[in-house]
Amino acid sequence: MRTELRERLITRLCWIYLFAALCIPVWPQASLPGATSPPAPAAAPKDPFGRSTPRGTVIGFLAAARKGDLEVASAYLNTSLKGKAAEDLAMKLSVVLDQRLPARLNALSDKPEGSLRDAVHPDRDLVGTIAGSNGDVEVELERLDRGKNGPIWLFSRKTLESIPEIYDEIDVVDVDAILPSFLVANKIAGIPLFEWLVAIFGLPLIYFSTVFLNRLLSSLTGRIRRSVIRKTDLPDPVILPRPVRLLCIAIAVRWLMVKVHLSLLARQFWSSISTVIAVAAVIWILSLISGRIEEYATRRLVRRKMAGASSVLRLARRVVNALLVFAGIIAILYKFGVNPTAALAGLGVGGIAVALAAQKTLENVIGGASIIFDQVIRVGDTLKLGEFTGTVDEIGLRSTRIRTTDRTLVSIPNGQVATMSLETLSARDKFWFHHLIGLRYETTLTQMKSVLESIRELLLENSSVERDSVRARFLAFSANALDVELFAYLYARDWNHFLELQEGLLFSIIDKLEKSNVQIAFPSRTLYVASVTPQADVIAGRPDDRRPQDRTINVNQIHSESVPEIH
Repeated sequence: MRTELRERLITRLCWIYLFAALCIPVWPQASLPGATSPPAPAAAPKDPFGRSTPRGTVIGFLAAARKGDLEVASAYLNTSLKGKAAEDLAMKLSVVLDQRLPARLNALSDKPEGSLRDAVHPDRDLVGTIAGSNGDVEVELERLDRGKNGPIWLFSRKTLESIPEIYDEIDVVDVDAILPSFLVANKIAGIPLFEWLVAIFGLPLIYFSTVFLNRLLSSLTGRIRRSVIRKTDLPDPVILPRPVRLLCIAIAVRWLMVKVHLSLLARQFWSSISTVIAVAAVIWILSLISGRIEEYATRRLVRRKMAGASSVLRLARRVVNALLVFAGIIAILYKFGVNPTAALAGLGVGGIAVALAAQKTLENVIGGASIIFDQVIRVGDTLKLGEFTGTVDEIGLRSTRIRTTDRTLVSIPNGQVATMSLETLSARDKFWFHHLIGLRYETTLTQMKSVLESIRELLLENSSVERDSVRARFLAFSANALDVELFAYLYARDWNHFLELQEGLLFSIIDKLEKSNVQIAFPSRTLYVASVTPQADVIAGRPDDRRPQDRTINVNQIHSESVPEIH
């Protein structure tokens, strides 16, 4: 169930990526004549054609050429040609860029000063490289200072000199000339209708083709595997999982971009779409791989009786998935020319704030990880933790749950558990058999020696008793009895087994005492009570037997003996 929910979540994430790619403002800029990039700083005058930045120059030129406004398009050229000649050069440049220039418009600088990649020529900016029969041609922009009107970026003279020759080499039929005019002329948000149709129906068609191919390959592979292994109940394997299908879509889009000659803006659009799909597919594949690694590691830990570590693995996997998603977002932002430095800085500040706010939570998580990996306690251990005694029911990342002897469930934060003294009762290798027996003072020396010797033999003959630890000694003269100490360690599986063994030993000891005619002393106290003869009786010469007499009463015998009347 968790796997299905995870796949649904990742699927929705892929569609969010795709929607974000569709909303990138590439086409709306191209739909306006002289489309401008974000405004330059207030100190620099704003150019009406958007030529203040390299990206604004290229986008504005392509937009004007696509609308057929060659007069406006020629304003983006640094040429001495005028009128029809300049417009003809602008048309050839637009064809060359549409057919040969790589779709990397998002990588163009959107700053008035340009990318400043060439320290020797800071007033030049590279748009891309075009392959020609006589070698590669660099398409460059150069910045010209117009005095009070501020600097603008134009296609360089060196680039324009090579354009006519490359144009003569191009012999490709544009896809717009093949399609019906209404699919090309009608536009929505600046995008031709046929490209909307391809996006709406083409991508799902490719996806369903991969689904059909997966079923075909899975059925064929399943039959082969069942025939080889000779098991008819084996299911068909999944040859093309969902993320692999998405990756196939991205590859198909890239392949169609090479085979079908589209305009530069169209290629830029589909390049962005394929990049987003590929990034989403790769993140999904890596997420599935991390899930498989987690399942494998969890099975290994369960076999090693470290099931509590599965919660740490689950947290680590979630952190890895979050980092994968974040890396994918950063890659997409970089693809669309957005500088992620500010976002990373903000994320760092936000992370510090979250860490400070969740200090106790992080302390408990770290404490839980240390408890799990140090194996201080395990699920099922009986322990004494502070004022609580019970069995460990669950070890989580935030807290440890203990089932007490009253059958209540106590949750203790792991941060406290990590700093408290733990007494693991179930980790005992031996159990302490220790008793103090009080014998009556009427016990003779012969009886005492016989009892001690018989108890020692009893303990030494028992296979559950550690022989080296056996001790049965006359310990002391106490106020009420002769104290005999019994000391030994017993080998037992658990506490219940120890109680069973101890019960048998105590029964045997009682039998030894009865055979030796030795009785266990009761707690007793002796009182001396004196009765005083009245003075009148002394004067009258009463007999001496009326003089004060001492009476001794053994309190221990009150339960069975009648106490003489005291006058």
